[in-house]
Amino acid sequence: MTVDFGKTAHDYSKHRSGFPDEFFWELQSDGIGAPGQRVLDLATGTGTVARGLALRGARVDAIDIAVPLMEQAAALDQSAGVKIRYLQARAENLPYASEQFDVVCAGQSWHWFDRAVAAEEAMRVLKPGGRLVIAHFDWLPIQGSVVAATEALIQKHNPAWTMAGATGFYPAWCENLLLKGFMNLRTRSFDSAVSYSHERWRGRIRASAGVSASLSAEAVENFDRELERVLSERFPADPQNILHRVWILTCVKPYAAD
Repeated sequence: MTVDFGKTAHDYSKHRSGFPDEFFWELQSDGIGAPGQRVLDLATGTGTVARGLALRGARVDAIDIAVPLMEQAAALDQSAGVKIRYLQARAENLPYASEQFDVVCAGQSWHWFDRAVAAEEAMRVLKPGGRLVIAHFDWLPIQGSVVAATEALIQKHNPAWTMAGATGFYPAWCENLLLKGFMNLRTRSFDSAVSYSHERWRGRIRASAGVSASLSAEAVENFDRELERVLSERFPADPQNILHRVWILTCVKPYAAD
């Protein structure tokens, strides 16, 4: 399945909820994203993590391969009153000198990378004692829920999509980071309900990898019509509370003597 999130830029910016405030509180309580810290956000998308950290005083650079997403991000930054430096680049080949950043973060994106190479690059650009943050904000396909019905519909329209049934936990990534030399790994998680109107949920799903990012415009239109019907017939309450899980992994680049 070929995925191009640039095709989703409008819906992504308008309808896709970013990490909740509690996520940023968790990072702040751990000393991550403090005022003045230099942060690099990988695969920033429309900049929800980058902007959240910039609003709290961090100096943020951000990269993505999809220029249309970063254009949407810059417009949202202007409305929020923050300035973030964007570059088109891949996490596996960062256009920065070594030991430049206090924090490298990857929100809702680590699964798209060559993770071994991305971990090496994060290690390279972090200062000694710097932190790598990997985080996810995943919908939960509870049996009988809007999410479960939506995932079944995506699979019907796009059999190549294989991301259904996620639990919101990613323990396998810990070994990858340990092998690359990161230390003091810590994971935590909490669940959060997000209110989505029918219209916003349709837009949020269009902005997903299995729909607009990988289907033709005609196929997306057919999918969206059927999702509209499913919502109307099976989940008439509008809005719906959609349960999500926030999962955070943090780790540290050791000092030379460690």
